[in-house]
Amino acid sequence: MLDLLVLGAAAGGGFPQWNSNAPGCQRARSGDPNAPARTQASLAVSGDGEHWFILNASPDLRTQINQTPALHPKTGLRSTPIAGVVLTSGEIDAITGLLTMRERQAYGLYATAPVLAQLDANPIFDALDRTLVPRHTMTLDQPLSLMPGNLRVTPFSVPGKVPLYAERGENPAEIMTNGETIGLEITDGQHRALFIPGCAMMTDTLRERLNGADVVFFDGTLWTDDEMVRAGLGAKTGRRMGHMSIADEPDGTIAAFRPLNVGRKVLIHINNSNPILLADSAERKQAEDAGWDVAYDGMRITL
Repeated sequence: MLDLLVLGAAAGGGFPQWNSNAPGCQRARSGDPNAPARTQASLAVSGDGEHWFILNASPDLRTQINQTPALHPKTGLRSTPIAGVVLTSGEIDAITGLLTMRERQAYGLYATAPVLAQLDANPIFDALDRTLVPRHTMTLDQPLSLMPGNLRVTPFSVPGKVPLYAERGENPAEIMTNGETIGLEITDGQHRALFIPGCAMMTDTLRERLNGADVVFFDGTLWTDDEMVRAGLGAKTGRRMGHMSIADEPDGTIAAFRPLNVGRKVLIHINNSNPILLADSAERKQAEDAGWDVAYDGMRITL
């Protein structure tokens, strides 16, 4: 069995974002049923329904755990069914929730060497007692058993960039494939799920990895590359931030996936400016017509 729970579906800032007065956020804040609120992107996965691994510790993790009965303590005065946290990057939106999990609870922390180096460089993460929360280095393309729970996870590099806070030099937003940004392949031995919340471009290597997957959770940050610029919400394009765009254009996600054999395609890490968050938008219909689901908090897929 491979059980996947969407803890949060939105990109950084969530939906509605706390300081956004844009139309979509207004609708979410008002309780519009066609614009349901979403917390920041994270998944929980299990191979036995009892032991769970969190994929990215979002800033909303405490709320997400409290809203998810499967992750509640079951025994004793203090306990958790969360056996570990697996990180895909060192972005603030992927690591801040670790500080929520500092109450001397044992679990494993898994990340690539560049991401662990980011944590090591920031003394605030020493609040996680390493005798209780050991840091395990994941090696690209090397399967790793997640125990207990009978799952294997394989990290693989995807095109991306360093976190914003770590940008340096003449080309701070350089797209690279060195393990700064990764995807995760999770399998119970029979089914295969991929989690790729950030991806700057499609490559032949990535196509080969995606093909034949039972389910793929993929970067749904922006509908169009310049959507935040046109909306007056920021000066950065999707490419500058290290994200593909969804729209059915030559370099877009819909076109990139069209020739691939993927059982179920789910958009996650969705920015509050993205019209697919609105159930009655034309963009949502286009995405669904192209075979995509739009993730929402509490969405559950069992394979």
